[in-house]
Amino acid sequence: MAAALNGKIALVTGGGQGIGRAVALELARRGADLLISGRTESKLVAVAAEIEALERKVVTVTGDVAVRADADRMVAAAAEHFGGLDILVNNAQAMAGQKKLLELDDENLELYFGSGARGTLYCMQAAHPVLAARGGGCIVNFGSSTGITGDPTFGAYVMTKEAIRGLSRVAAREWGRDNIRVNVVCPAALTEGAQGFRDNHPDAYAAMLKTVPLRRMGDETADIAGAVASLCGDDWSYLTGATLMLDGGRLLFP
Repeated sequence: MAAALNGKIALVTGGGQGIGRAVALELARRGADLLISGRTESKLVAVAAEIEALERKVVTVTGDVAVRADADRMVAAAAEHFGGLDILVNNAQAMAGQKKLLELDDENLELYFGSGARGTLYCMQAAHPVLAARGGGCIVNFGSSTGITGDPTFGAYVMTKEAIRGLSRVAAREWGRDNIRVNVVCPAALTEGAQGFRDNHPDAYAAMLKTVPLRRMGDETADIAGAVASLCGDDWSYLTGATLMLDGGRLLFP
């Protein structure tokens, strides 16, 4: 398992914390060299040190995926430092307070769509020629079960996450001829935000947990990062255009 991704080059956006950090570390454990990006340099430096401790190469790029030039610079850095790119994990997503639909304004929509749907597109567009030049590659984008259930007060978040799923399906069809696979993961993990919800609203958290057949929230590393890393390997080389629900069975489809 440790060498399953040996020789692969991966870019993880939002790699300085949470699921992005967990994914970057898991990819490194499996043999990949990393470029991690995010808006806060100190967080990236800390994660880079963890990756180097795993004896993998790592480069950090501080930037905002909502800015096309920054997204281009992230991919260019991978090509410059490592000679190419094999894996793109679009994890970055800015968050703000929840609002009902009638309260949504342009600022709120721009924050979510800029970092989410548009940032994902920018990184995919920048990565496509670099991935194709290596004979293909793997893109993993992030959706959300909230987007599928349409949870109240999550309008802007739902809109961008469902836009990402639609974008991914189109890319899977258009880029399959280039041997580029594009899949979506919808995770339910005990992230920092989920921990805050658990601590501040214990009754609501307990009620939500009852809707999960496995009766627990996912672990960022064991349950989410491991699955994402597996998607990037050869065992899943025939899967594209799919949505993988990593939610403990919260959403069961017939």
